[in-house]
Amino acid sequence: MAKPLLEFTDCGIYCETGRFYIDPWKPVDDAVITHAHADHAYWGHKSYLAHHLSKEVLYYRLGDINLQTIEYGETVTKNGVEICLFPAGHVIGSAQVRVSYKGEVWVVSGDYKTEDDGISTPFEPVRCHHFISECTFGMPVYQWKPQAEIFTDINNWWRNNKEQGIATVIAGYSLGKAQRILQHLDLSIGPVFTHGVIENTNEALRRNGVTLNPTTRITYETPKEEIRKGIILAPPSAIGTPWIRKFAPFSFGYCSGWMALRGAKRRRAADRGFVLSDHADWDGLVSAIDATGCEKVYLTHGYTASFARYLNEIGFDAREVHTLFGDDEDINAQDVDLKDTVTSEESTLSFGEGRGEAEEASL
Repeated sequence: MAKPLLEFTDCGIYCETGRFYIDPWKPVDDAVITHAHADHAYWGHKSYLAHHLSKEVLYYRLGDINLQTIEYGETVTKNGVEICLFPAGHVIGSAQVRVSYKGEVWVVSGDYKTEDDGISTPFEPVRCHHFISECTFGMPVYQWKPQAEIFTDINNWWRNNKEQGIATVIAGYSLGKAQRILQHLDLSIGPVFTHGVIENTNEALRRNGVTLNPTTRITYETPKEEIRKGIILAPPSAIGTPWIRKFAPFSFGYCSGWMALRGAKRRRAADRGFVLSDHADWDGLVSAIDATGCEKVYLTHGYTASFARYLNEIGFDAREVHTLFGDDEDINAQDVDLKDTVTSEESTLSFGEGRGEAEEASL
């Protein structure tokens, strides 16, 4: 029996024929990177291949690495194996990796979402025999509202805070979520101020040619009265720190797919939880997998056991695989109890909606 084109090893997803790894978590000679989040792009590889729009963020995060970048649809051949990148829609520069050799086609999706967020290149289904997929939100309770509704709520909340004379702080991961929020804020309300980690990421993306709305980095010299006129973009790591407390009184909002669950909002001590994720919801996962026409599905992280069981019940050949991919934000699935489903106006999700019984990493 012939060996599969891709294998799951203790270093990462490996192509023995091509002699390269995809998103390896231990140092290797040749790494193909789906996107620049820390659970997929590790330091220490001898060479890296990624999408062009990940270039400056990878340099910012990993230092002076040996990096080759290509565009979507461009093909690179390694030892006879063809590698081509396709949009994943997860964050700016995120890619699915199509690997093909002698008619056998695999796609490693990394992380992805199927809704067009207006800033990342939208997800494209890629036909293949084998599809390697996340399932961060692989339970029917996770059904995202259109993002236009979420940003209407965010902008109304910000406007109301300003009218009441209190500051507005909104938290989201520094790569992906922060830029998505930034691009959909109503700047007629006021300016946007940023934590240094987010602004460093913004600057890296701008160096890469990405056009972002204007922002102002918060420094010790930034007048507090000026900050109060705008909105503050903060990473999850800033929650509860002296940095964020100096803006009091403020209203704190958290953007995450986990905000669909009451318990997650409570642990974040958020005044408002906005259900906004850079991962596919239940319907997105099922539709994306179906669109590949694949023969086999491999689930790398998230609700792998229950989602694999569901896929097998509806006719797919699906199984769990062990990887070190996971939560690229701050809360993980193991911290969440499904009985904590939110029923307030912030989420209309209810346990049991969707195709089955019910249950981020990019929040």
